[in-house]
Amino acid sequence: MTDDSDSTPKNSEGYLAVSRRGAMLGAVAIATATRFADSAEAQSAAPQPALPVPADKALTVRTTINGDMLEINVDARTSLLDMLREQLGLAGAKKGCDHGQCGACTVHVDGRRVASCLTFAAKVEGREVTTIEGLAEGDTLHPMQQAFIDHDALQCGYCTPGQIMAAVACVQEGNATSPERIREYMSGNICRCGAYVGIVAAIQDAAAQMRRA
Repeated sequence: MTDDSDSTPKNSEGYLAVSRRGAMLGAVAIATATRFADSAEAQSAAPQPALPVPADKALTVRTTINGDMLEINVDARTSLLDMLREQLGLAGAKKGCDHGQCGACTVHVDGRRVASCLTFAAKVEGREVTTIEGLAEGDTLHPMQQAFIDHDALQCGYCTPGQIMAAVACVQEGNATSPERIREYMSGNICRCGAYVGIVAAIQDAAAQMRRA
């Protein structure tokens, strides 16, 4: 007994028969859907206008950044990382996790390392901030920067500024005394490329030079 419930036309070989008109309508539908998807993606990717800063949230931060005394108007809710990157153009500190877990945003405040994504810009009032841009002296690289190059302690380079700033602090804190201790005190800085062997070697090399300086 033949099941006639499926009335979809088929050709002699049993395949669905699609007319020229049906194929053209299908192509138009796919193109239309793709166009709307691309339009929506473009709108979401377009830069959004900055929201006005409420008067009760605006403040002026007076701080020293890489040796320069600055007065910066910020929203009181702004992080140090966003102030550095978005307002001052100091893009060395990277926004990785934005939760203080990867170390890519590490900078120094009064000589101590901090996760700038978790630090309010207002907290650096009257304090000294050093970023990767302020580590070298003119065209002379800091020993830690040079050691990272010499030991190939990077791959993609995204985490490298934060790694270097944390590594300098590790030495200054007196924690670069053994590979095991270096790994422990650098554990807050993640390298997704896995360049840890080179990083430890670079810190050991630079630590010796920094102690002699």
